[in-house]
Amino acid sequence: MILSRLTRRRTERVASPLRLRLRLRWQDSFSALLQAAMLEPKTLEITRRQIRLARLPQSFHGFRLVQLSDIHHSPFLSEAEILTAAQHANQLQPDLIVLTGDYVSHSPSFIAGCARALGALRARHGVLAVLGNHDHWTDGPAMARALQEQGIRVLINENLSIARGGDRIQMVGVDDATVGRANLGLALAGTDDREPRILLSHNPRMIREASRAGLDLVLAGHTHGGQINWRLLLGRENERARRWLQRPSRRLIRGHAQFGETQLYVNRGLGTVVLPLRYGCPPEISLLELVAE
Repeated sequence: MILSRLTRRRTERVASPLRLRLRLRWQDSFSALLQAAMLEPKTLEITRRQIRLARLPQSFHGFRLVQLSDIHHSPFLSEAEILTAAQHANQLQPDLIVLTGDYVSHSPSFIAGCARALGALRARHGVLAVLGNHDHWTDGPAMARALQEQGIRVLINENLSIARGGDRIQMVGVDDATVGRANLGLALAGTDDREPRILLSHNPRMIREASRAGLDLVLAGHTHGGQINWRLLLGRENERARRWLQRPSRRLIRGHAQFGETQLYVNRGLGTVVLPLRYGCPPEISLLELVAE
């Protein structure tokens, strides 16, 4: 028994430094990861992508559409930072700017400042917007009024046409699906399915209904791209992680997707919720160039 105790103590003395080194390595890795995740929300990225639309008239070939989403003006994203993002958007020389919801997080006190900063946006055919779930959870009517006072057209289950060279594209906007206010049928009233129809929807889950209705393109937000890119953390070789990341709900989380004949682009947003962290998923302004086939 005495020998056994001595052996056990010797083993513990030998193993303890190894465990300490492993613990320190893990702590260093976690600290580096946390620092990166805290810095990334301030690293704005401009994503450029061409979107080919079968029904797009040649007069709209090269039409530059800039999307911003999920601003979430709060203590974590200042009015000055939103204004800087608006200035970056203007420098892209857009034909149209679209905003896909969630301008504030929880407090009505941030509504005026967010609208004021977004009021600096400029495009040849103006700025269109839809509301998101956080806007309604805060004060949807007040948010809509504040944007409209800045010259931003808020589409609430309605549509409008944009003319160019004798042709038209139709911009359709639905209210937020998360709070049960989306009405695609009402929003499509009077549209012509022979012309391109582009849907603005805060929640990307509208893609299925939009696909059944034969829309050409859906622009959405809501997900923030996940804020954390789990592919980078879990690795592609992890089989359980791979199956989880391949779920349909995960494929709707960021970037471009296709459902039947309808395309979808999900913007990663500017702001954050819950925690002001991002990793492998920087805030985004998307520049989408429409291309005729």
